[in-house]
Amino acid sequence: MTYLFQPEPQPYLPVAYSDERIPVRRIFCVGRNYAAHAREMGRDPDREPPFFFCKPADAIVKHGITVPYPPETVNLQYEGELAVVLGKDGANITQSAALDHVWGYAIANDLTRRDIQTAAKELGRPWDMGKGFDHSAPISAVHSANKIGHLTHGRIMTTVNGAVRQFADLKDMIWSVSETISILSQSVILKAGDVILTGTPAGVGALNIGDTCVVSIDGLGELTTKIGMPIYTA
Repeated sequence: MTYLFQPEPQPYLPVAYSDERIPVRRIFCVGRNYAAHAREMGRDPDREPPFFFCKPADAIVKHGITVPYPPETVNLQYEGELAVVLGKDGANITQSAALDHVWGYAIANDLTRRDIQTAAKELGRPWDMGKGFDHSAPISAVHSANKIGHLTHGRIMTTVNGAVRQFADLKDMIWSVSETISILSQSVILKAGDVILTGTPAGVGALNIGDTCVVSIDGLGELTTKIGMPIYTA
């Protein structure tokens, strides 16, 4: 088989304390999975089942990288999250078997062009341009569940320039990791290399050029993202 042009490189995540890499297939994201965040977004968490959206795998940004401020927004926002990386295929996965499909865990920052997302919501349009833009998925190295266990509780915190902006516990998630995997697998066939971002706590807010955003989760360390100057193209 001959390609008409050179394919883009395979997106990947590094494995913590290893030279190995995990090829990333898809990035699924859970919307409003912490009750306090659902309320700050104007929703009642007790009435809403989980819903999902996607980011492109090539939007991944590694730890410590400077992200250019994206175009067409004046309200870029951080969302610190736990990322779940799958290592086993499955469909219609039961909740009791869901964690068997998890290879490991990482830290993510679901960068969002909030003004574009809000306008799309008001018009009943998809969120793609608010969530799935270039460099919108900073994700840390992945820690093997075989080494650290499965994360059901622990501090998740986001700081901007050293000031705490988000502070919660993973146990505050409305839908647990196992529930999320099970529910998502009813709609799509999940594959090894799929990544699930599990939602963000309350306290989301703006990032500006020159800011340094750090998301930390107990047992996983830190994910640092710096915001740089925009990239202008002709």
